[in-house]
Amino acid sequence: MPVRTPAPAVLVRGDEPALVSQAVSDVLSEVLEGRDPATAVEEHGAAGLDIDVDSVIDALTTPPFLVDRRVVVVREAGRLVAADGARIAAWLGEPVDGVVLVLAAGGGTVPAALAGAVKNKGRVVDSDPGRGRARTQWLTEQLRAAPVRLDARAAATLGEHLGQDLGRLRSLVDSLAAAYGEGAAVDEDRLSPFLGEAGSVAPWDLTDAVDAGDAAGALEALRRLLGPGAVHPLAVMGILHRHVQAMLRLDGSSVSTAEEAAELLGMRSAYPARKALEQGRRLGSARIGRAVTLLADADLDLRGRTGLDDRTVLEVLVARLARLSGSGTPRRGRAPARAGGGRRR
Repeated sequence: MPVRTPAPAVLVRGDEPALVSQAVSDVLSEVLEGRDPATAVEEHGAAGLDIDVDSVIDALTTPPFLVDRRVVVVREAGRLVAADGARIAAWLGEPVDGVVLVLAAGGGTVPAALAGAVKNKGRVVDSDPGRGRARTQWLTEQLRAAPVRLDARAAATLGEHLGQDLGRLRSLVDSLAAAYGEGAAVDEDRLSPFLGEAGSVAPWDLTDAVDAGDAAGALEALRRLLGPGAVHPLAVMGILHRHVQAMLRLDGSSVSTAEEAAELLGMRSAYPARKALEQGRRLGSARIGRAVTLLADADLDLRGRTGLDDRTVLEVLVARLARLSGSGTPRRGRAPARAGGGRRR
């Protein structure tokens, strides 16, 4: 069987450290093809250590010795400065046979020259599951490859429970396999003892529930934001402030399309701009102004004005904003008088 030659470099992108780490492990397994990592893998920048670029370049330019393949892993490659990234990118112009570079995202943004060189000469692996249908598809693929088989209800429960904490997925399914055996069928009853505390949610889960006037849903999203991963209360205020500020900036403007709204708000995507435009129109100027006042009062309360704890302040704020969104369509003028001036019965 012929030996497959891997790409000379792989960049693993993503924002969630656990998912990046898992993707790097998968890449290493693929590249090593059964070779012993102890002799074939050289790590740089692990555990927050400084990246010695001279050592990285030395490793990349030295042919494998006593092994036929060596993998040079650079963790948190976003800590590389532009000049260091350019040096590593230059190596890709004439890579050494048998040497593979694996760059793991983290620590900032990978220098553009290096990222571009890897894209041209090697390959890029995206560990970010994305949003909406992309996230659902990612989760489906992960569960399809899992060592146990979850039925549809268990899979849906798992996805909802993990929320944004998808880095927990692999360890959880491994625990299920250890408990029930590889290939075991897992339903909700067998899954529930392993779930633990519900994971965090995305910021838009909170703002979408507020916009829908769903106080219970908004409070649940808030609870999960303040739970595992612990988004700081002032960061939650920032999420709500930016959300209302977008509607405030659009209110009274001549903007009529999502694209125009995105340009005014400085957003790359028209989708969130459309949501802000439509919700602002539903609320009307008076209720947008009331939301601004609620945010200002809550900000002072978080800074100690009332002595209430942070969670209580945010719960009251979120409930009031949701009630504001659910209080009906704004009136755009007086209702016409009834004929004869009679009162409505």
